[in-house]
Order: sequence, then C-alpha cells, then structure tokens
Amino acid sequence: MATRVLMAMSGGIDSTVSALLLLEQGYELIGCTFRTYDSIKESCLAREKGCCTVESLMEARHMAERLGFEHHIIDLRDTFRRCVIEPFVCDYLHGRTPNPCVECNRSIKWGELLRIADEMRCDRIATGHYARIAERNGRHYLQRAADTRKDQTYFLWRLTDAQLSRTLFPLGGLTKPEVRQLAAQKGYVKLSQKTESQDICFLPDGDYRTFLKEQCPKSAFEQGCYVDADGKEVGRHEGYANYTVGQRKGLGIALGYPAFVTRIEPDTNRVYVGHHDDLYTRDVRLTDGWFAGDVKQKVQAQIRYRSQPTPATYTSGLLHFDEPVWAVTPGQSAVMYQGDLLVGGGIIE
Repeated sequence: MATRVLMAMSGGIDSTVSALLLLEQGYELIGCTFRTYDSIKESCLAREKGCCTVESLMEARHMAERLGFEHHIIDLRDTFRRCVIEPFVCDYLHGRTPNPCVECNRSIKWGELLRIADEMRCDRIATGHYARIAERNGRHYLQRAADTRKDQTYFLWRLTDAQLSRTLFPLGGLTKPEVRQLAAQKGYVKLSQKTESQDICFLPDGDYRTFLKEQCPKSAFEQGCYVDADGKEVGRHEGYANYTVGQRKGLGIALGYPAFVTRIEPDTNRVYVGHHDDLYTRDVRLTDGWFAGDVKQKVQAQIRYRSQPTPATYTSGLLHFDEPVWAVTPGQSAVMYQGDLLVGGGIIE
C-alpha cells in the first residue's frame, strides 16, 4: 500500500512540482491549503475569484484536481490570528521586530498540518520548502538545501524532531532553475514563469506600519523623542512602533551624520539613534530556543535571513561572536549551524 501524504498546496510552482515528484515516486497524495488571513467575502469565495487570496486558494484546488488527487481548504483564520498575528503585534508594542514566518511554520504549517494529517490518516506531510532532513544518532535535523540562495532552513529552526520525522521536502536537492525546468517539461509552462512573492502573507504590500496602526493602541504611534547616546533629545519621531533597530531611512532628522536606530524604549516612547558603528556587538543573548550538543560549542550563527553565517561560540543562551556583528535586532531569530546542519536557534533578546 502506498504511503499516504498530506501535501501542503499553495497553487505556486514549488508545491506543484513537489506534488509531481511525490506522485512519480508512488506516494498517495491529499492536497491541503490553509485559509489564514484575508478579507475575503463569502460571495468572492463562491465565485472562485475576486479579492485578496481567493486566487491562490483556487489555484491550489485546480492544481490538485489537474494532478488527480483530492484537495481541502482549511479555515484557520482564528488560529492564525491567535498564534501569529497577535504575537506579531505584541512584539512591536514591546519595541521588538518579530519574524512571523518562524512562528507560522511551527504552529500553523506544521502544528496544524500534522493534526489534519492524523485526521485524514496520512503518514507523512510534504511542503515545497527548500530544505533537507538529515538523521544523526536517531535524531532528525534540518540540513541546508542544495540551492543555498533559496535555502529556507532559517525559517524552520523551531521544528521538532517529531515533526521532521514525518516531513518530506521533495525540492531539497534541487535548485530553483531546475524546479522551473521540471515544471515546463511537465507541461506547466505558465506556472514555470510565475514570479514569486517575498512579502509576509498578511502584509501583501509589505506595509507593516499601516497594518500595525489598525491593530495597535494609538499610544504606539504618538510622537516622541529621538535621543542620542548621551540622552540628549535630538528630534521628534512619529511613534516608536514605526521603527526597528538598524533602521536608517525614514527617520526624518538631520544630525550631520547618517543616523541609525540603536534602541527602542516603548515605556518612555523614546527612540535612540546613533552612528553606524554604534550597532556592532559581539555578545547576543537568546531566549526560547534549543541547542543540540554540548553546553559550549563552536557554531556558524545567522542573525537574520539574508545575513552571512558568522563564527561564534554558544554557551547556555549566549552567543559570543568571533568578530562583531551589526544591527542585532531583538525579536529576530538567531539560527546556528555546524556545516550545513542546523543545530539550534533562539529569539534574540
């Protein structure tokens, strides 16, 4: 009997090619697409067209039908708001800069996907992420994808051994150009040319400030003081929730030198600014994380998705970098690797 797999479908090229590959390998697939955040009217959904994410939901359904397996749209808007949006807003209210994709992967894309897989009697789940899974001494680890430019392990660091043991990443050994070529060869030429969205799913235009103004108390957007390293007021800002550590653009002040946000104080509504070099540090404290290995080990640590992994030593919640790193941002994830194996991570405190 074929292994039954719940396939996360987005309607895009990565999940579609993943499904094609798994079907060729003899798996039995059931498609699943989550409705997480939108302003879809029921009339739009009934017409299978219209606003926000209706198109992607219907593209996923039609793709599953074309490939010959059943498909389910699961409404998780309430769960998504509780697990992803509310913590996102809360972090900004506390002067932090969250990465909602990390929590979404843990609680929604894996937590809910595995729950639904059990309900549908599926042994495994599969997604179109660019990542691989390695097994060492009976434990499952994330391993960087073959395509290092597309590698998504940074966003997946909170997945557990139990979750990874039931996961398939069909694209882990492929590059993006190879995936596009496969789609075209299989007759999905239009899909192979489709551009990708880099935005957070509930911020389709990337405008998080407008979103926060709709969600946050007005006090987070009241004018306050810009303060320099000596505690001197050097200007007025438009509300601390508009800013993030390391930000330079949009400050609206002229200090005679390029000014960067160095610290945010929600309680006083102060935003501290300073020089570029004021943002370098070698010590980073982490919370709410895990580490596989000895108490003290050498790692390559990555403090944001597009940053270069940097040599560091991890000791009980503290990362000490060999060389100073720039603009370490509270709320973001620090992810640790040894070679291409992901061995731990935490939230920057």
